[in-house]
Order: sequence, then C-alpha cells, then structure tokens
Amino acid sequence: MENIIDIREYDVPYHCRVSIDLKFNVGKWYAVRGRTTNQVPSITRRDDLLERPDAIVMAFDIETTKLPLKFPDASSDQIMMISYMIDGQGFLITNREIVSEDIEDFEYTPKPEYEGPFIVFNEPDEPSLIRKFIDHILEVKPHVISTYNGDSFDWPFVEARAGFHGIDLYRETGFKKDSMGEYKSRPIAHLDCFKWVKRDSYLPVGSQNLKAVAKAKLRYDPVELDPEEMCRMANEQPQVLATYSVSDSVATYYLYMKYVDPFIFALCTIIPLEPDEVLRKGSGTLCEALLMVQAYHANIIYPNKHDTVLNKLSEDGHVMDSETYVGGHVEAIESGVFRSDIPMKFRLQKRGIQELLDNAERTLKFSVETEEGIPLDQVENFDEVLSDIKEKLTDLRDNLLREENPILYHLDPPALVDEATCAACDFNKPRNRCQRKMPWMWRGELMSANRPEFVRIQQQLEGEMFPPDKFNPNGPPRAFYQLTRDEKAAAEKKRLTEYCRKSYKKVHFTRLEKRVSTVCQRENSFYVDTVRAFRDRRYEFKGLTKVWNKKLAEAKTSGDAGEIKKAGNMAVLYDSLQLAHKCILNSFYGYVMRKGARWYSMEMAGIVCHTGANIIKRAREITECIGRPLELDTDGIWAALPSSFPENYTIKSTHPKKPKVTISYPGAMLNIMVKDLFTNDQYNDLADANQHKYSIRSENSIFFEVDGPYLAMILPASKEEGKKLKKRYAVFNPDGSLAELKGFEIKRRGELQLVKKFQSSVFQAFLKGGTIQEVYASAATVADYWIDVLYSKAANMPEAELFELISENRSMSRKLDDYGSQKSTSISTAKRLAEFLGDQMVKDAGLSCRFIISKKPEGAPVTERAIPLAIFQCEVSLRKHYLRKWLKAPGLQDFDIRNILDWEYYLERLGGCIQKIITIPAALQGVSNPVPRIAHPDWLHKKMLEKNDVYKQRKITDIFSFKPKSAPMEENEENAFPDNELKNAADVTDIEDINSRKLANPSTSSVTVTKKRPREENSSHGENASWREQLGPVPSMEDVKAWVAYQKKKWAIQLEARRQLRKRRKLEESGGGDSLTTFTKPSLSSRSLTGFMQHTAHSILNTPWQILQVRTTRYESAFVMTKFVWFI
Repeated sequence: MENIIDIREYDVPYHCRVSIDLKFNVGKWYAVRGRTTNQVPSITRRDDLLERPDAIVMAFDIETTKLPLKFPDASSDQIMMISYMIDGQGFLITNREIVSEDIEDFEYTPKPEYEGPFIVFNEPDEPSLIRKFIDHILEVKPHVISTYNGDSFDWPFVEARAGFHGIDLYRETGFKKDSMGEYKSRPIAHLDCFKWVKRDSYLPVGSQNLKAVAKAKLRYDPVELDPEEMCRMANEQPQVLATYSVSDSVATYYLYMKYVDPFIFALCTIIPLEPDEVLRKGSGTLCEALLMVQAYHANIIYPNKHDTVLNKLSEDGHVMDSETYVGGHVEAIESGVFRSDIPMKFRLQKRGIQELLDNAERTLKFSVETEEGIPLDQVENFDEVLSDIKEKLTDLRDNLLREENPILYHLDPPALVDEATCAACDFNKPRNRCQRKMPWMWRGELMSANRPEFVRIQQQLEGEMFPPDKFNPNGPPRAFYQLTRDEKAAAEKKRLTEYCRKSYKKVHFTRLEKRVSTVCQRENSFYVDTVRAFRDRRYEFKGLTKVWNKKLAEAKTSGDAGEIKKAGNMAVLYDSLQLAHKCILNSFYGYVMRKGARWYSMEMAGIVCHTGANIIKRAREITECIGRPLELDTDGIWAALPSSFPENYTIKSTHPKKPKVTISYPGAMLNIMVKDLFTNDQYNDLADANQHKYSIRSENSIFFEVDGPYLAMILPASKEEGKKLKKRYAVFNPDGSLAELKGFEIKRRGELQLVKKFQSSVFQAFLKGGTIQEVYASAATVADYWIDVLYSKAANMPEAELFELISENRSMSRKLDDYGSQKSTSISTAKRLAEFLGDQMVKDAGLSCRFIISKKPEGAPVTERAIPLAIFQCEVSLRKHYLRKWLKAPGLQDFDIRNILDWEYYLERLGGCIQKIITIPAALQGVSNPVPRIAHPDWLHKKMLEKNDVYKQRKITDIFSFKPKSAPMEENEENAFPDNELKNAADVTDIEDINSRKLANPSTSSVTVTKKRPREENSSHGENASWREQLGPVPSMEDVKAWVAYQKKKWAIQLEARRQLRKRRKLEESGGGDSLTTFTKPSLSSRSLTGFMQHTAHSILNTPWQILQVRTTRYESAFVMTKFVWFI
C-alpha cells in the first residue's frame, strides 16, 4: 500500500463508465443479438440509421384547491383537475367533489399547429381521480412523461394526495423522489421542461414561467387566471377553469415536442448519461462527461476533481478570501440613438486608413485563401474587388471629416505547466520551442490581517469548544480538532473577519497581479481537438439543416406526405444536433472554472480572457480610425462605420464547390490584424509517435464574424457624472424587429411593472422620425403618456391594472430568520405577511413578496413603507386594521389605494429610467430636453456648456500626428546623433535609459554652421564610438559577474565622455580649439513624456538664457526674473 501515491477514476458512476467504455448512447440505433445464458449479448451500433422512432409522450398538469392568499398544502388541499396530452390527444379528469358540474368533451386549439381535442372523465371524488390517472399511465405505458416544474409541485402533490388515500405511487408507476429531490422512474423518463427553460432557452429569469415561455417560444397568448379566483370558478364557472387547466397541459406538451425532445435526445447521442441527467445536470457537468469520453479514447487518465484549498495564504501572508482572474474588457463608449437612416458625424484618422490602404491586397488575399479556402489563381474578379476597396479607402483618407449615414455592425471575435513539470520533461530544451509564455491578470480578495495574526487566531480557536455535530445535536461539545475540514475553515474565516473589522476597519482589500503562465505545446491536445471537432461538426449539422429544409420545401410543393414527414423529421433532427453542439461549445470556457471540475484551470480562463480583451482593444483602435466604436463587449465590438466604407464583396471563382462567396471587408481587416498579432507560431503537432518527433507550425483559429448591418442601436446613459452603463443596449434589425435587448429592467424578474411597460413601448418609438430631433420627440411621447398616468394618479385605470402597474415582486432566497437585523422592502413585506397570514408563510426560503410603497408614515425610509399587495385582497375589516397599523394613522378613513400610494416615489423611479434612456442621451447628442418635466441632473448642464464652448481646447493628438517609426538607437547610432557631442550627451544620460528604451530619429535634420574645417576623424575607434559599439551587447543578468564587469567598463567610458564634453565646452568658451557652433534638435523621442522632459532639460542646460526682466518683490533679497529660452 505504501507504493500507491494516488487513485484515479474511482468516482465515475457505473452507468457512465459503461457508456464511455462500450460507446453506448441514448438516442442511437443498435442491433442486438442474444446469445446463451452465460454470454453477454452482442450489441452493435447502427450509424446508418438516423431517423428517430415515434416515442409515446405524455404531458400533464394539475389544478388544486388552496386557502385564500396561501400556497397549496398537500396535507389539506385537494386536486381539482388533472389535464394531460398523449401523442396529440388531450384528456381531462375532474373531481366532482369540488367541480360543480360535469364537463363535456371540448377542444382547445390556440393555433392551428397546436391542436387540442380533449376527452373528459368526470370522477366522483379525489381517490377516483388519482386512480383514473394512474390506470391510464399503466394502460398507455408512455416512454416519456413531461411536466412543467413537476419536480417541485405536480409530482410531490400527486404523491402526497395518493398516499393520503392509501395509493403507493412508487408501487403503481415506479415514480419516487431521489436524493436530489427529482422524481424519476426506471421504465419512464421524466423530463421537466422547466429545467430546459432555465438552462438552455436563453430566456431572462423574469420570463421563465409557463405563460411567458408559451408567448416567447410557441408564439401565442395562453389563458391566464388569477390563482385566488380558481376555487370560486370551480363552483361558479367550471368550464372556464377547465379551459385554463388544459391550456397548461397543451403548452407543456407542444413545448416539449417542439424544443425539449429533439434537443435532449440530440445531446444524449454524444453525452454518456441518461435523458433525465442530460436534462437536469449543469452544462459544465455535460461538458466534463464529453471530455471524459474523448480522454478515454485518447488513452488519458482522468484527473481527480478539483479540491479548493481553504483559507489559502498569499506569498506575503494574507488569507485569501477569494481569488479569480480579470475577465474580458467591457466598456460603454457612446450613449444615444444611432440609426442607419439618420446621418451622423465622423472624424476619421488618416494614419489608420493609410494602413488599411497599404494592406488592402494582403487583407483580401488572406480572406480569400485562408478564410474561404479558395486558391488565388481560381479567383476571377480579384483585381476588380481590390480596386473598388482601394478607391473607397482613398476617398475616406482624403476626406476625413464626414457626415453621412452610418452602417451599424457587431464584430465578434491549452495545457498549463509549471517549472517543476518542465524541469522533469525530456523535451525541456530551447530548440524545441514547446513552452509558450502567456500573460493573464490575477485578482484576489485578501484579508487585512497578516500571517502572525492569523496564527494567533488559530491558537485561540484550538482552546475553545464548539457545538455538537448537526447529525448528533444532543451530543457533547466538540474541540477544534474534532471539527471537519470545512467547519474549521469556516470558524477561522468568521473569527478572522471579526478581527479585521475591529482592528483594520475593513475586512479585505483587492490585489491585481499580472501573471505569466507556461502553456505546454507538446501536451496531449485532446481538449483543443474536442473543441475544434465540435465546432466543425456543428457547422456540418448547420449545413445539413439547410439541405433538409430545402428538401422539405420541395416535398411540400410535390404534396408527398411521406416525404414531407421524413424531411421535416430530418430537418428537426439536424437543427437539434447543431443546437446541442452549440450548448456544449458555449460551456467549454466556463467549465474550467467550475468548482470540482476535473480539468479545472484558472490560468486557462485568465489567458483566454486576457487575450480576448487585447484583441477587442486592438479592434477598437482600428475602429476609431475608420468610424465610431459604440460599445465594447467581452466577445465583440459594436461600431458605426461610414456608409461609404467598403462593405461586402462577392468573389467569383472557378472553384467547383464555391463559385461565389461573399466576404466582408470589415471582418477581413480585423482578421488580418489577429493573424499578425495573435498567431501562435510555435504550435506543436506530434508527427511521429514512435520517435516522439514534433512538427512546429503557426496556428490561429480566432476569426471575427460580422453581424449586421442593423437598423438602429439605442444606448442609455448613466445618471451619475463620469460613469457609463455597460452591457445595456437595444438593437433592431432592418425590418424593425428587435435583434437584441440586453441589460434593461424589462428583462429582470420582479422589477417595477411601470418601468417594464414604459421600456416595452419606448424602444419601438426610437424607430420613428426622420431626424434625431424627431426620433427623441417620438420617444418623448411615450414618456409623457406614463408621466401623465402618474400625475393623474391613474384616474382612468381600473384598480386591478393599477395594482399590476405599481407592484414590485421580490423573492427571498433565504428564510426570514436568516436575515437577522437587515432591512429591505422584501424583509418588511415578509414580516407583514406573517402578521396577518401566520408565521408558516415565512418559515421556508423562496417566499415571493409583492408590495407597493405608501407615502405614510411621513419621513420614514422606503424600506419601512412597503405594504404587501395581499392586504388589499383580504376582507375589509382586516385590511383597515393592518393599514392603520402599518401607515401609523389610527384615524385613517380613506382606504383608496390612490391616496395611499407614494406617487413621488413612482415618479422618481420612472423619471430615472426616462433620464437614462431619453433625456440624458438626447443632451449628449445635442438635442434639447424632449421631456421638460424630467429635469437634467446638475452635472449635465456643466458638461453641455463645455461641449458647446467654441473656445474649447483641442486635444494634442488633433494637432500633431505620429511620425513613422525609425530604426532603434542600437542599430543607427551615427544617424540618430548628427553631432558627436550630442551622441556623447546621449551616452551620458544612459542611466535613465537602463531599460534600453528605443529612441526615434530626429524629425528634422540638424543645421550645422561650421566656423573651421573639421579635423579628420580620430583613427581611434574608442574616442568617438559609443559604449554599445565598443562593448557589444549587454550580458544576461543571470551571469552576475560578467554583467557587473560589463557595467564597470561602460561607466568608465561614460565618465571619459563627460570629461571630454566639459573640456570641449571650455575650449569653446575661450574661443580656442576646433569648435562647432550647432543648432541641433536633440534626437530624443518627443512622442513620450520621458522624451519631452529630456528634451526640455537638454535645452535649459545647453542653450543660452535671454533675460527679459528683473523686478523686485516685497522681500529685500528676492527678485523675480523673466527669461526666454530657445527650445530646439
């Protein structure tokens, strides 16, 4: 046993192990041949069979009774109805104990493609209802049962009510709750659509209920009913309740059939897990399962799951509260409305456009040959396209100040080792070029206390006693050494936090470090190969989706029902496969930082983000030269380019598969930049596995994709001076449809409905009008409408709509007791709900708090003026009692909601949103306030005055331009200094140049006036040559002795140069010697601050001062001297 140093792959689940080793996947066809009793059957995959079988699918939903203003309780409430669909046929079972009359068969078809014929079973009581439901499941034997949030509500409620009546759900159907709280059965897959919506639908959190999902995905408005009205309707309007009940099962069934079923079973074909797990596991777990498959087939042993080091110490002894990496670069640059049909001003940069012009031919060649894979000799119109690009770029270069319509684009864009690993590696030789150094930014939250203080706290804890184990609450107290590893770390962190708060007045501080990690270029590349293979396979499936969509269109034209069904199934299959691959691809990056990941690597994530940020920053620099960048995101840049900028070109070729391809010049110019600056030129491929020989090549798989052009982009502004709102924008397609909406309140769960409704209507208003003034006037019309609603106190609005408009909804993630003395509107609402509904309402986490803000008590903070919306739905006497108590108005007689609300609070909330979306962006775009009732913030007036000031100081970059780079000092010593004196002077100041700063050549040639014929150059090379020429290159710092000896020789040469310089100056002052009277511009770089300061210092020290004035001051011995110095 002492020879065992580690154990691997011990924690792989058995069914996952079998699936990986034998290549078994759900969703594939297999040929199974039975053998004798003692032999394993033969199971062979049939990859030639692709079309899926028609599984029996059942989707169900239940409706229950409930007490007013309370959640359904399975111990006392009953099931009123169970509605379900099986293969397109609907069924409804009613409980006649609660439903007042029999329901006849009916049809609920919200759209022609979503048919819903329903057969109704009217059962006398709840036990009969449950028995009918179970018997139908046993009769049909569905392969899949689908629900919406069935794990949390439907199955637990059915199980509890069945048990109440003596029916064992597990014995009858095989369904029971596992350790994860999920209901599963061995013969039937339970696929909860809500899990798919949360992970894979990309819908915002606030739009994940079934009604919102039906609107977004199925494109129809489902039946909606107030839960408080359902019990009353069961008695008074049972048919309406029945329609509502079946609407949920119809929505669940068709949501599953259209999205969930093809998606999940497409993932199952590549993930070695069962459908229930593929649906419920996180995307990181799916990504890891896939990597395990690829690693196994590449003969790689899996690493163990990453184990976080608790209370890790930094090098200087501080406990790390957390550590991570600096993410991608995000920046909001502009605010306002930008439309492709409204002109905007551009100030282009000549230098950048000239660079594009110089590289135009190389850029076009790269795009054709590398990106499209077409040999240049097969292109027919290369010169024609190149000529057009150059012509447009030349016009842009010659006319830098332009005002024209913009085109709005969105430009989108390994194994780590340490020194010990490299030291033990057989390939660790410089000639192998297998170590690629890559930088990244590390960020850590460090505790303020140092190492000795932390040790003292640990010693204190070792002498204390702690409560018993939670599994043995009545046991004896435990000593510190008896605590678990996590409990020890938590106790240390808690005590250290208290100490830092008292002693340092702050718990922790943030530290940023630039780190460099080594990426081994000869490590097994299965991770990169997996990502690349998935990317290529997704592109293949996207292509096949298009092929089968064409075949489907042809089949519909011919009217062949068999072909229509086959083509439709194949189109859905390939579309689902490409979406499944997209899901996995999007998870590879996030997976490496997931807790417990086998292939955990903070360095990998940091390098990816740092490299991506540098690419985006460089893309921004290019975009600033040719247009206006609007917003920088982690994975792309939004920009407005002049309409005259080269855009899309069709390349005609004799290539058999690509006779015509369209290339985007904006994307091509960025891709050539990425190739030049970010290509990995030391990518190692294993050429000979037996001889361990590698070939080195250049690798670059980063390419910009161009999305657009778009019709409009709306960017909000911050209400605070100097701040920008990142990741918030609305983008519209040319047809006026919304392409992307990011970061606004309309997408958030629980936000004020007033704000959501304003935003839902205001963005479309930005598409109206022909000028920027008309655009803002159109948006102001929407704002004025909602302001009028608030000023009129919603006089013409029904009370139910008013409650919906001004209520806010917050969910409490913890139990009420866990919040302690904290204050918030949600906590106040929860406490008040407990007052009149009972403490059982707040005993669990996840309480939904809907509230409004009242104007009383006067002067109280907003957190104390939150009134639960439920109080307005209870009986009148109870409502009056609690409203008087909470409003602190014992004599209150007017209980009209309009006189209770704090209208100023809601006006402020709406006004803030209007400022960010309309008024402040309008001011920044030179438009007067379109909503005068919403005043500008004070800082904005000052900013506008500065912006419109005709005497505004210009930027220095607007006056001066860069000079092309010249050769470095070391290579052009004689050219850099036209005079030996200045050459030696530069040597004298070399101590400021210790980092070998490269100096540029002078921008103008020196003017020399010779009084005497210069003497012949001294034959001694050492007198005039610089120390670099005499001594050669500087030795490495690793050889300290050689480096010190070199420096001593250099210092001796510099000392002699200073002596010669002083001697020469003395001769000039006395009029003797061969002197040169020179007016020479020093050859120091004036483009940097250091060069400017050295230039100034040189002029002050070596140029005569012209005294203009000497005047006295109030001090006898002090004078003020005005002088003039030539700076040359």
